[in-house]
Amino acid sequence: MNVKLFGEVFVTLLVIVDPPGMVPVFLALTGTLPAKARHRAGTQAVLLALGVIVGFAVAGQTLLDYLHVQLPALQAAGGLLLVLVALQLLTGKTDAPEEQAGTSNVALVPIGTPLLAGPGAIVATMLFVQRAESTDEYLIIAAAILAVMATVWVVLRFSGVIVRLLRPAGIEVLTRIAGLLLAAIAVQLIADAIFAFIELYAPRL
Repeated sequence: MNVKLFGEVFVTLLVIVDPPGMVPVFLALTGTLPAKARHRAGTQAVLLALGVIVGFAVAGQTLLDYLHVQLPALQAAGGLLLVLVALQLLTGKTDAPEEQAGTSNVALVPIGTPLLAGPGAIVATMLFVQRAESTDEYLIIAAAILAVMATVWVVLRFSGVIVRLLRPAGIEVLTRIAGLLLAAIAVQLIADAIFAFIELYAPRL
C-alpha cells in the first residue's frame, strides 16, 4: 500500500473539508432538532458528500466538458449558494427545523454540498485521480476519501455533546457566528472564482 499517497489524499481532503470548522454551521442548522433527527441529518450529509465527490472523481471532468462549464463557475455557484444560507442564519429567517422535509434539505444543501463536497474537495479529488497510474492507486484514493468522510461523520455524530452544553441561547449565538463565518467563506469562494476566470481568459484578450 502506498502510504504516502493515502496520507497525501487524506490530509488534503481533511484540511479542505475542515470537520471542526463544520461543527458551528452544522449546529446552527440542526441544533434545535431532536438528537435522532440531527444524527440522521449528519449521516445524510456525509453520504451525499461522499456520493458527489466519488461521482466527480469518476466522471467530473467529462461532465464539465460536456456542459462547457469551467471549474471556477462551479466554485462561484457554490459561493452564491452559501451567501443565501449565510443570510438566513444572520437574519434568523430559516425554515422550521421540526419538519422532516426541512431536515432533509438542510442535510443535503448546504451541509452535504457545497460545504462538505465543495469546489475545493471536488477539484482536489479530480486532480488526485488524474495523477493516478494504476488500479492500486485508484483504490488508495478511494480508501482515503472514505476515511475522510468517516472522520467527518464521527465529528458530526458527537456534536450533540456541544448542543447539550450550549443550550438554546448558546445555539442562537452560535447561529449568528456561523452565519458570519459562512458569509466569509462564500465571499472567498466567489473572489477565488473571479481571479480564476481572470487568469483563464486574460491571455485571450
